[in-house]
Formats: sequence, C-alpha cells, structure tokens
Amino acid sequence: MTAPPHHHAVGVRRVYDPPARGDGLRVLVDRLWPRGLKKAQAAIDLWVKEAAPSTELRRWFGHEPARFDEFKARYAGELRARPEGLAKLRALHAAQDLTLLFAAHDEAHNNAVALRDILMQD
Repeated sequence: MTAPPHHHAVGVRRVYDPPARGDGLRVLVDRLWPRGLKKAQAAIDLWVKEAAPSTELRRWFGHEPARFDEFKARYAGELRARPEGLAKLRALHAAQDLTLLFAAHDEAHNNAVALRDILMQD
C-alpha cells in the first residue's frame, strides 16, 4: 500500500511585500522585472518567466476584473501550448511549498492567482 502524495501549499503574494515565514520557495512569475525593486532587495528564489502570460495576453487583460475569467482560460491555453514553465513549477511544487510572486496592484485578479488555480487543478 502506497501513501498518498504529499500536497505542498501554493501561496500568492505581491513581490513588494516582505517575505513570510511559511512562503517556501519564492518564485516570481511575471515576464517583466517589478518596477522599482532592486534585485539585491528582492526576496526571490527563482524567476520563471516562461510561466508568465504573453505580452499580448497581458495587454489584452489590462488588469480588468471583468476580463479575469476569460484571461484565466486564455492563459491556461498558453501554458498548454508552451508547457515548460508550468512543468517547472509542477516539479518544484511536488517537492516543496511555493509562493508565486507578482507585481500587480490587484491581489485578486492577476496572473499568479490564475497560475495557482491551474497548478492546484492537478
């Protein structure tokens, strides 16, 4: 009899917020480096640009909450078409807790929230 796989947590946090004790591996999932954040001050363990939405999708979304559900569907399609970023995050998530970091002001409607939802579907 095999034990069920251990499920590690996936958190979401603004990259500008200070790290929390239970963050685990802190992974930036934006395509662009956050404005005004010095690399020396950033508490980022890994930057997985390839898991970020395309520039075109990001511009279309424009952080408009009314477009979030459609954004999530289109983003999931992009991740299926370019699976390397999602595969990297899945492998990391299998081994440890993750915190997906984003720079957007809206903490409920952003690519990290969408990405967490996609990761947790598996």
